Amino acid sequence: MNWNARRLARHFPDDPSATAADVVAAMCGAHAQVMSAAELSIGLRMPGVTRVAVREALWDERSLVKTYGPRGTVHLLPARDLAMWTGALSCLPAGRIDLLTPDQIDQVVEAIGIALKDTALVVDELDEAVTAIAGPWAGDRVMEAFQTKWPRWRQAMHLAAHRGVLAFGPTRGRKVTYTNPCVRPADAASARAELLRRYLHSYGPSTPQHFARWLSAPVSWATRVFEEVALEKVEGGWVNEGDTEAPDGPARGVRLLPYFDAFVVGSHPREQLFPGMAWERALAGGQAGNYPVLLIDGIVAGVWHQRRSGRKLDIAVEPLAELDARQLARLGEQVERIGEIMEGVPRLTIGKITVGPHA
Repeated sequence: MNWNARRLARHFPDDPSATAADVVAAMCGAHAQVMSAAELSIGLRMPGVTRVAVREALWDERSLVKTYGPRGTVHLLPARDLAMWTGALSCLPAGRIDLLTPDQIDQVVEAIGIALKDTALVVDELDEAVTAIAGPWAGDRVMEAFQTKWPRWRQAMHLAAHRGVLAFGPTRGRKVTYTNPCVRPADAASARAELLRRYLHSYGPSTPQHFARWLSAPVSWATRVFEEVALEKVEGGWVNEGDTEAPDGPARGVRLLPYFDAFVVGSHPREQLFPGMAWERALAGGQAGNYPVLLIDGIVAGVWHQRRSGRKLDIAVEPLAELDARQLARLGEQVERIGEIMEGVPRLTIGKITVGPHA
């Protein structure tokens, strides 16, 4: 059985009726630290749409929510699933929060919820509001950040998101805003079990170790969740009970995936997805997602980079082996599709890429 081909088929079902929320649910969240990468991740899974459709789903339809998701990083999540996500994420061990006591965390989260209810604030406005509600101690500038110091309360921002009282709002000019989605987290036990089932549907077979890494959670916690859900052991780990079907052969086709695409970040074992030279060229110390990747037949076979100037999109691709005529034609189709999604005029070049990760 080819589990990697199964994962790819579940991430890219090629369903013209799928909505942006359907696509993001199938991915178990779209990484959105770089918004253009999230737009590409979603657009490449929705035939014919552009980045405008993603923005409309997020800001007009409100079927997507931009918030802190797995690993405490910015993600787009389906609004319909936010109670499940917050229920699961809010029961994770908090990790290292060395500037706030547990009681202070509760006070900060409550203050954030009050400050953001029925409004959207930029971070400086939120600084003032949280400090006014929680007390002057919350505004102590003791948090190291980018060669400056931030107020103490900001160390709990991701926890406020996980508890359902903070999400990103529409930008105000070039400034990020925050708002309160007013979501009541689902029951922790049912939420974490449902999140594991969805994770295994998208990424299985998997192990508690890989699930813990995907969430940035303790392995002991992930192991307990595995014990709470009806699962089935197969070669390579665990899947949901009864969900054992997989293709016999490899995936076919050529794809370009952006930074931190969910398929690349969540797929394990890494050695199968990044064989041979791909391990050295497309990973950063074993961490996936730092480079946009070229997939050929479901396997990382190169890296790529895009540079925009006005409507022009220069897309450079560095394959790790020579491409045949069929692969070159499919690569050209992917480049055209990226141009369509990003509303630009693409130009493809093939050769060595000299820029590093995140460039």
